[in-house]
Amino acid sequence: MHRLAGDLPSAPLPAKADAPAILDRLAVHPDDAAEIMAGWPDPDSPLWTPELRWLLDRVIALVRADLGGHGWLPPGPELPRERGHAWRHLYVYAYLALADVAMGYHRDHGISADVSWTTLADLGRNLAVDRRMNGEGWPVMQSWLTLHARGGLYELGRLQHHRGDTDISLHIPDAGPLTPEAVSASLDQARAFFPRHFPDEHYTHFACGSWLLDPQLLEYLPEDSNIIRFQRRFELEPYEEPEGLDPDVEVLRFGFRTLTTPLDQLPRRTALQRAIIDHLRSGRHWHWRRGRFPI
Repeated sequence: MHRLAGDLPSAPLPAKADAPAILDRLAVHPDDAAEIMAGWPDPDSPLWTPELRWLLDRVIALVRADLGGHGWLPPGPELPRERGHAWRHLYVYAYLALADVAMGYHRDHGISADVSWTTLADLGRNLAVDRRMNGEGWPVMQSWLTLHARGGLYELGRLQHHRGDTDISLHIPDAGPLTPEAVSASLDQARAFFPRHFPDEHYTHFACGSWLLDPQLLEYLPEDSNIIRFQRRFELEPYEEPEGLDPDVEVLRFGFRTLTTPLDQLPRRTALQRAIIDHLRSGRHWHWRRGRFPI
């Protein structure tokens, strides 16, 4: 961190008095907002050691240095969140400092404020998931939200669209039914959005990597289900075991928002939930698949 960010410009946090309104615009739940405000890095805060302030400044500088980038950055160091709000939310404070930087990048590319705020409000969604999972979610901003903070990803309707080299990668937020109509509308938005705001970038395909593309779901879900109709848009690449990713864990994370509840105690309210449970209880495993289709 010292070698990479020692001489890079950082960015200031918003004024503390403005923070509640910004957190509200970023869809942060009041319980999470209260923690963030309680751990605010005031100059005289005993929660913020010199080492923590050093780390916060370097995280902001490193992410800001790749403004406009769309690749995955190495994740920031894991922090013992049980040590208090400053430790738990350090990456949130970095995101708040970078939000104005990202908004400026959006404005420079003619992107509307509505798209900007909708995209950046993924912060609140992720904090809510982590709270619901009692800290088993994922450390916010360690890696995923650096895409939003650098202008690498945009939420357009039902899907999030991640800039790449020749592909626009699709991500599926937890934001309601994945209906064909909503998916098609989001794809149409992207077809207009990227040529307008990034005219020098030329995309040929939409792509997605997800357990939702696992063909094994065909064994459990009806042909006309939203997930199966979403799958049919893609031509799958040959299967490869994903490095550093356990698809079974990801299925439980997204399907139930828990990693510790025994299978026989998980809810079976939907066809997807029943499929996940029955598949795992039979001793089988889920697969993470990638697919593409032309823009």
